[in-house]
Amino acid sequence: MSNEEENNSKDPDIEIIKARKMRELREKAAAMEKARAAQQPAAAKKRTAKEIVMSYLYDRGDEVLNAAYAQYPAQTAAIVAKVAELIEAGEIQTRISGGELLSLFRSVGLRVRIDTSIKVEQDGKLVSFSEKLKQNE
Repeated sequence: MSNEEENNSKDPDIEIIKARKMRELREKAAAMEKARAAQQPAAAKKRTAKEIVMSYLYDRGDEVLNAAYAQYPAQTAAIVAKVAELIEAGEIQTRISGGELLSLFRSVGLRVRIDTSIKVEQDGKLVSFSEKLKQNE
């Protein structure tokens, strides 16, 4: 070591400045790492096509979509991907009802079967239509 280096390492003011600079560098590095980490989950949280379409459904639309996936998984996935693409492009801006979704599936040849029941009011209660007919016999 030269004389100048020995004097610099013994000078307390220089050591304080070095320590301050090192702390600032560590804080900058931590902030950059935090910003990088915040950006990665945003990209990782990209919603799936099904999630995008589900967020636009109302009035039993989720039931229709789940029934379609159960009966025609590959075809439904392709249709949902296209609908999600249209939603993201702004081509579809209104919400989609269950009836409209069912019509879409039927228009492309998928006969999605939905469990339905007819209920009627009897003595203040809702009973199925078949039970009502049985009681009237």
